[in-house]
Amino acid sequence: MNRATVLVMLLATAACAAGQESPVASAAPTEPPASTPPSTPTPTPAVSETPTGPPEFTAEVSRLKREQVPYSWRPGCPVPLGDLRLITMTYWGFDDRAHTGELVVRETVTDDVVAVFKKLYGWRWPVRKMELVDAYKADDYDSIDADNTSAFNCRRATGSSNWSKHAYGEAIDINPRENPYVRADGGTAHQNAKRFTRRPLEGKGVVNPADKVVKAFQNLGWEWGGDWSGTKDYQHFSKGGG
Repeated sequence: MNRATVLVMLLATAACAAGQESPVASAAPTEPPASTPPSTPTPTPAVSETPTGPPEFTAEVSRLKREQVPYSWRPGCPVPLGDLRLITMTYWGFDDRAHTGELVVRETVTDDVVAVFKKLYGWRWPVRKMELVDAYKADDYDSIDADNTSAFNCRRATGSSNWSKHAYGEAIDINPRENPYVRADGGTAHQNAKRFTRRPLEGKGVVNPADKVVKAFQNLGWEWGGDWSGTKDYQHFSKGGG
């Protein structure tokens, strides 16, 4: 092979090499993006149809926990903690709206209490507020001054060394401002209740002799403090009296 032929062959080989691309290292295969589960839309509050009236009365009776009555119950009370129940129920407010309140009573009277307050709600008979007396550190005066409807409180009866029926969970004080405790001389300890000391008396949340509230309780064996002679306790209803 002469030099010319060799030269031609070398040039041809170089041309072929130049026309080929250098191999490129393939990139490491990428993981497909993790599939994200479809997000659950935040539920929006159900839109009710045009309301035809207030919500239905509801009541739930549950066992009581010690931490729920840190002030109103203590060892030595005449009723054990296990005999008390928490009632969470609907009541009609002074603002003409439905509210949810709480009362602590003895287990044996829960049916009575629910039955009466269901009637009050159906009548749209108003209650100012309804929270445990523990919200006032079991101070009966402060609870009354706040016009709070309450029941159980391990305390002595007013002016006595005997246990109150409240200490047994068998008494309820309803709207104590509108229905005050009135001494035999006609006076009351609460300034904000002075205009409510006489009966009969018209007004929101006022209990009067032989009215439908009194009868609702009496039909179940409860006594009204407004029927007492001398001292009157218009707010007070108790199972069996006292």
